[in-house]
Amino acid sequence: MGKSGSTPVTASAKVHPSNDPELDPDSYALEKFRLYETRARFYLIGSDRSKRFFRVLKIDRSEPSDLNISQDPVLYSPQEIKSLLQRIAEGNRATGGLTFVAKVFGIAGCIKFLESYYLILVTKRRQIGAICGHAIYSIKESQLITIPHVSIQSDLAHSKTELRYKKLLSSVDLTKDFFYSYTYPIMQSLQKNVSPSEDGGMSYDNIFVWNAYLTQAIRSRCNNTIWTIALVHGHFRQSRLSIFGRDFSVSLISRRSRHFAGTRYLKRGVNDRGRVANDVETEQIVLDEEAGSCKGKMSSVVQMRGSIPLFWSQEASRFSPKPDIILQRYDPTYEATKLHFEDLAKRYGNPIIVLNLIKFLVAHLKDEMQTVEKRPREMMLRREFASAVGYLNQILPVENHLRFIHWDFHKFAKSRPMF
Repeated sequence: MGKSGSTPVTASAKVHPSNDPELDPDSYALEKFRLYETRARFYLIGSDRSKRFFRVLKIDRSEPSDLNISQDPVLYSPQEIKSLLQRIAEGNRATGGLTFVAKVFGIAGCIKFLESYYLILVTKRRQIGAICGHAIYSIKESQLITIPHVSIQSDLAHSKTELRYKKLLSSVDLTKDFFYSYTYPIMQSLQKNVSPSEDGGMSYDNIFVWNAYLTQAIRSRCNNTIWTIALVHGHFRQSRLSIFGRDFSVSLISRRSRHFAGTRYLKRGVNDRGRVANDVETEQIVLDEEAGSCKGKMSSVVQMRGSIPLFWSQEASRFSPKPDIILQRYDPTYEATKLHFEDLAKRYGNPIIVLNLIKFLVAHLKDEMQTVEKRPREMMLRREFASAVGYLNQILPVENHLRFIHWDFHKFAKSRPMF
C-alpha cells in the first residue's frame, strides 16, 4: 500500500543557514571536533569546516551517574583555542594533565542505562553526495565513550546487566543505512526546505530523525543543535547524468520513521496514536547542475508508504512463508485510521491518494481477471480497509476526501514485458 502526498515542484530558493557567527552565534555548523580529557572533565573542541572559529563543550566526569554538560559562550580564534588548551593542561598537571582522546565529527547521542552516561561519537565519516551545495555524509566509524572517569565509576557500571545493555547498543551498526548533513535539513523534503514559511535548521522533532531521543539531553542543556548530528535511517543514493549536453544530479532518498518501527512480522498495522509500521518517505530530487546551488531549476517528488492503518498482525513461522493475517480488534469509528490520515494531511496536505496494492476480493471476467487468493488473507484486509476509507469519507469535507485507488500490481507486472 502506498500513499502519495505531494506533487512535483520547481523552485528557486536558498536552504542554508548563515555561516557568519557574528550575526547569530548558533546559526552556523560545527563540523570538526577534537575530544580531550582530564581526570575531572572531557573537553570537546568544535570548529567550523575552515577552522576559522572554535567553541568548547565541557563535560563533567566527577559524578558516576549525573550528566553535567555546559557550553562555553566564548567564540575562540585558532590562537585563542590553542592558548586555552595549554592553560587547561597546565592547570591539570598534578592529576595527569590534558590528553587527546579522538578526532570526532559530531555527537550521535548520549545515553544512560543503569548508572553511567555514555557518548556516541562519530569518529570517521564519508561524503556520499551533496544537495544544493550542502554535503551529505554517512558514518564510517563510531565510538562509545564512558563519561565518568574510571577511578570513580561504580561497580554497577561493570555489572553484567549494564554490559549487556552496552552490547545491545553497540549492535546497532551506524555505518549502514544512516546519513546526515551539518547544514542541510536532510530529514525534510526539498519542498519544505525551500518553502519561505519554514524556519530552516535541523528539526529534531521530525519523525525521520532516528536519534532524536539520544540527542535530547545535550540539545536541551546547550539550547542548540550545533554539537549533535541528526541521523536519518533509510537510503541515500545520488547519481549524475547528462541529457543533450546538460548536466543533472538525481538523488533518491528514503527516510524511515522512528515511530512504531520494527522488523517484518513483528510490527504491522497501526497503533493507537495513528502511527503505522514501516512508515517510509521516499523523495526523488532532480537538480540542474549548470545553475549551481539551489538557484536553478529543481524538481522534488515525494511518496510515502506504510503498513495498512488497521489493527492487524502476523505471526512469523518457519513452516509458512505466508503467515495468516490476524485482524486483532475492530474499531467501529476507525479512530486510529483517522488519526493516521490526519497526520498525513499535516505532513503533505490534501488530497491524500491511497494506492491500494493488496489483492482483489473477487475475479472479474476472464479478460479482466484479477489476482485472487485461494485462501483469504490479504482480501480480509482489503475489505476492512475499503470500509475504513468509505466511513472516513462520510465524515470528511468533500475537498479532503481520500482518493482510494485499487491497483493489481501482479497483473500489471505479468502483462508488461520486462524490457
